[in-house]
Amino acid sequence: MAPGTYNNRPFPPLLMSPMARSKSSNRWLEEHVNDPFVKQAQVDGYRSRASYKLLEINKKDRLIHPNMVVMDLGSAPGGWSQVAANLVGHKGRVIASDILEMDAIAGVEFIQGDFTENDVFDAIMTTLGDAPVDVVISDMAPNISGVTVADQASSMYLVELALDMACQVLKPKGNFLAKVFQGEGYDDYLKSVRAVFDKVVVRKPDSSRARSREVYILGKGFKG
Repeated sequence: MAPGTYNNRPFPPLLMSPMARSKSSNRWLEEHVNDPFVKQAQVDGYRSRASYKLLEINKKDRLIHPNMVVMDLGSAPGGWSQVAANLVGHKGRVIASDILEMDAIAGVEFIQGDFTENDVFDAIMTTLGDAPVDVVISDMAPNISGVTVADQASSMYLVELALDMACQVLKPKGNFLAKVFQGEGYDDYLKSVRAVFDKVVVRKPDSSRARSREVYILGKGFKG
């Protein structure tokens, strides 16, 4: 067995040794614990601080309304699905999917698996039925390796998959919201979104940490 591996798979960096935890990791942990949005999420019952990003964008852009059908890609642990379920109400629907497990949320239909695989895609389509999708949302992010070029490529791959799914399921004039990390491929991706939506804006919510390269691209009015 090679050093730093288990069953020929590399350990995640923080599992290789307690000594491997860097000063930056400790700073992140301290920042996370003291984060006001983390504390507020615990008070409000949200599963992650990311809930406030969607709430802020929705307040500004009126993205999700009662009775809508919303698809949440990369939904675990469920912060965005919680918000979406509250916004669409009892007569709306939220179909969520993630490779990871996600505890049940009232009003959310969850399909676990990789939505790029045929059986998972088919399960999502079966669950959706004939319902037209009003909004596709995605807060997906890759597992961070620490190699900037590789991490950026992985993140762009995920948002490209999300856009492809949106183009397959959105009804005409539907909306799309996805987290994107600025860097290599960002400009081309923005052009791709503009090609299929009438209006495209970029949002940086207050609840998104200032030092983070993440922004949220919102496409309104699907041309399909």
